[in-house]
Amino acid sequence: MWRIWRLIDPLRALVAQAVFLFGLAAMIHLILLSTNKYNWMDGPAAAKPVASVTSPMPASVASLTLTK
Repeated sequence: MWRIWRLIDPLRALVAQAVFLFGLAAMIHLILLSTNKYNWMDGPAAAKPVASVTSPMPASVASLTLTK
């Protein structure tokens, strides 16, 4: 193991590792913040109301389908 550290500067290797790990952690946190389930700052977004299948048709559409 000591021969590896003769080839590589330990300070430069540790700084490069710290920069890489910080970048990885920041990327993971930003990905999680962009999801609806794991966004701990804004909370889950309210679900948009979905039109019901059994909703009645408007009168103008109903009159068009009945007259043929």
